[in-house]
Amino acid sequence: MASGLIALLDDIAGIAKLAASSLDDVTGAAAKASSKAAGVVIDDAAVTPRYVVGLTPDRELPIIWKIALGSLRNKLLFLLPAAIAISAFAPWALTPLLMMGGSYLCFEAAEKLFEAMSGQHDEPIEDLAEIADPAALEDRQVSGAIRTDFILSGEIMAIALSSVSTVPLWEQALVLAVVSVLITAGVYGAVAFIVKMDDIGLHMAQQPSSFNQTVGRGLVNTMPVLMRALSVIGTAAMLWVGGGIIVHGLEVFGLAAIPDTLHHLAAAAGAVTGPLHAVTEWLVTALGSGIVGLIVGGVIVAVLHKFKH
Repeated sequence: MASGLIALLDDIAGIAKLAASSLDDVTGAAAKASSKAAGVVIDDAAVTPRYVVGLTPDRELPIIWKIALGSLRNKLLFLLPAAIAISAFAPWALTPLLMMGGSYLCFEAAEKLFEAMSGQHDEPIEDLAEIADPAALEDRQVSGAIRTDFILSGEIMAIALSSVSTVPLWEQALVLAVVSVLITAGVYGAVAFIVKMDDIGLHMAQQPSSFNQTVGRGLVNTMPVLMRALSVIGTAAMLWVGGGIIVHGLEVFGLAAIPDTLHHLAAAAGAVTGPLHAVTEWLVTALGSGIVGLIVGGVIVAVLHKFKH
């Protein structure tokens, strides 16, 4: 009986070690998948604060909480099952879907650049003040933010899935669930801080301490700069991520001219920078991917504007 108990304990210990190892694998894969989706995450953080414009300060955090819950629901209830179904029954569709999503990212970034340079905005700016009912305004902003989030979350989940497509389905599901929670918490935690940063700054600026006043004024003055920086970084990241997805897709489909050229340029640049070769190769690859993304996005913008006019 004692030997049987020892054998059972050994089995339990083995299962525990296997579970711990699997958890480590899931955590590592989730971190890798999250980093690959960086461009979409930054853009999400840059876009979301506009949905609290026109609302009273005391409703900002509750609204961001509602949007965060809607984002998590998008990922866990709709996008995660769809991603697992694609992985199980139509894995061949993942690369085309990624390339479509990458093209959309490139289009979004190119459209932002076009609007910035031309001063044109195709979408009319709605007067939020015309909505008299605060509850109706809040519902409208939340639903609009969740709809926008669905597109960005879909791209995040597709990018995450592509990085774990070779592991078992249960592990894919766990990784996507972890990515969903981590990214949602990270994005909307950052959004909450950004939205309240000016209020925190105003509160500190009214304190008697000169140090608090200085920091408070600094936070208030930094807010517009931070929003512009997030917008620029988000646009550049979308071009880099979207272009990189397209380059990788071309390689998968055997159209290797552009991917091979980028690889050769990156390797050549790395060879002349000595100890900085890894950083140089990454920068050249990212720049090349961004150029590809800008070309693809520019073509889509040009075609759409042609049909509109």
